[in-house]
Amino acid sequence: MQFTDSVRSLKGVGDKIEKNLNKLGIFTVEDLLEYYPRTYQTYDAPVDVSEVTPGKRFAVKGYLPRSLARIPGGRVEKTVGVLTGGKFRLQLIWYRMPYLKKQILSGKTYIFYGIVKAKNNQWIMEQPEIFEPEAYEKVCSSIQPVYSLTEGLHQKMIGKLIRQVLDEGALFEDYLPEELRLEFHLSEYNFALHNIHYPKDKDSLILARRRLGFDEFFLFALAIRRMKASRERSKNIHRADGRTWAQEFIKSLDYSLTSAQQRAWREISMDFSGQHVMNRLLQGDVGSGKTVIAQLALLTAAQAGYQGCLMAPTEVLARQHYESFLRDFERFYKTSGIRICCALLTGSMKAKEKRAVYEALENHEIDILIGTHAVIQEKVHFHDLGIVITDEQHRFGVSQREWLSGKGELPHVLVMSATPIPRTLAIILYGDLDISVIDELPAQRRPIKNCVVDPGYRPAAYRFIENQVAEGHQVYIICPMVEESEFMELENVLDYTEKIKKILPPSIKVDYLHGKMTGVQKDEIMDRFYRKEIQVLVSTTVIEVGINVPNATVMMVENAERFGLAQLHQLRGRVGRGDAQSYCIFVQSGKSESVKERLEILVRSNDGFYIASEDLKLRGPGDMFGLRQSGLMDFHIADLYQDSDLLQIAGNCAKKYENEIPENLERRMERYMRLAGNDVIL
Repeated sequence: MQFTDSVRSLKGVGDKIEKNLNKLGIFTVEDLLEYYPRTYQTYDAPVDVSEVTPGKRFAVKGYLPRSLARIPGGRVEKTVGVLTGGKFRLQLIWYRMPYLKKQILSGKTYIFYGIVKAKNNQWIMEQPEIFEPEAYEKVCSSIQPVYSLTEGLHQKMIGKLIRQVLDEGALFEDYLPEELRLEFHLSEYNFALHNIHYPKDKDSLILARRRLGFDEFFLFALAIRRMKASRERSKNIHRADGRTWAQEFIKSLDYSLTSAQQRAWREISMDFSGQHVMNRLLQGDVGSGKTVIAQLALLTAAQAGYQGCLMAPTEVLARQHYESFLRDFERFYKTSGIRICCALLTGSMKAKEKRAVYEALENHEIDILIGTHAVIQEKVHFHDLGIVITDEQHRFGVSQREWLSGKGELPHVLVMSATPIPRTLAIILYGDLDISVIDELPAQRRPIKNCVVDPGYRPAAYRFIENQVAEGHQVYIICPMVEESEFMELENVLDYTEKIKKILPPSIKVDYLHGKMTGVQKDEIMDRFYRKEIQVLVSTTVIEVGINVPNATVMMVENAERFGLAQLHQLRGRVGRGDAQSYCIFVQSGKSESVKERLEILVRSNDGFYIASEDLKLRGPGDMFGLRQSGLMDFHIADLYQDSDLLQIAGNCAKKYENEIPENLERRMERYMRLAGNDVIL
């Protein structure tokens, strides 16, 4: 068997299964082996019903004194049964599985595996796995993979296909020299593939994940170095002296720049007047004041007779930038007499409006264009584009910003990111860019007050929210799910919105926002919230980027333990943007001390860099059972913070091997670039 063989060559794969595998991006044997588990499940020794406690996962051994019963009606048909142990009872519930009534026999011993919950004054186990004792012995104490699925596929099918390939033996020649693997404690590649799918034990899983995480970082770092080497540093044909207009603009502000902002601006000014085109990353935590630096850069280009462009990830944020720029430049005009012409370009604008912008842009009647991806359409032509700025850099790939910079002749490029990445790691991740860091918050920003509470605090929180709205402020409430699930007891946006409407006075306008809504619907809701037509917005994490509402002072996060710290910090960054004191309430469900300790990091600090490093220390390199947090970088198995040491090693190795790439590594490099669409996402 060859790793380039189609999955159709595998036993048991016909037209239908092949089509479903293709939906997951699995076309070849190599694709299948690199379809890593999303998490793992361990099977402990079975216990009696009397030994279980709510909130934990158990394997419960017992028999059903009576046959399962089908309960039709309602949203979902249920099949239920009861396990008893003395005075203890555990209700078993399966959804949409009526056939179990014939398969599970009363009086026969089984092992039921799942999470025990306390609900309606009884203990229940929903959707438990079912084993006969002999079958359970085979998996007991093992670590079993859990894969992401699509309709028509199930866990056993994926596992069986992967087993079929792994049983063939070693498929890959390892491209890493043995001495390098030994130096950095990296396992052999075929060992890693076997143990990422079917770990011998936890130590083997850690070794496998470390090796495959290294590979991701290594290929990424090589790709970045290759892109950087392919670009000679271009001559600066858009030289500019930013001292006059920029200094006047700074004087017109009603606050002073921090020393970090001043340092970043000096570095960008030097790029403008230097020998080579600027390719710079402006990195700063949420609320650090990156936007004013972008304004200074755009002003500098305008003063020299060039045009500038700022691209934002959402229409709402682009519109907010536009309105903010208009206000700031109007104040600048009153103090300096200098008029700057700004324009907005978004996908939802009418064709007539777009044509007017295209014409004015080409005639250089517009100095600064602010927009979304609409600014990189073919119809957009600048008269003389001098600088390109992309906001929320992780939402745009390398090729996208190159496409935008291709709208002009060698314009300067400034990319902005709010992701808190230590500088040493950022140098590797953004290897094709120079880096400026804003590592302090503006003096006028009040630190956000934070607290971690249990669900019993909600009534007090609702009274606090009501008081904040009465004072003229607005509130975000974040839920982890869009709608109710039969399988997870988590707060969801739709039900929570109805609940909070009944709790708060009718005068308070409550609405919701989630990722399943259309782009137009989302923009409409965010725009209404921005214009204070909505006082309380119940949302999923869709508001993590792309909205700036200085009037919002409260962020309440339900089931906070379900989110990574970096994501919670990004969410918290939606408040604290105005002059008023802001607050963040993290509601923790459950009583896990380790979870509370992790959330308390957010209470101790509002510094994203500190939070990232503390999260790393607390989780440690052996935290295997959530292979990655939902994050900003497009890695499948590696975690930017958890594996920071690997990223350093991979970056150094890429530097060492970039000019001596063996043939088998070259093949993997070509495949990596092809799968990434030649667009490494940063």
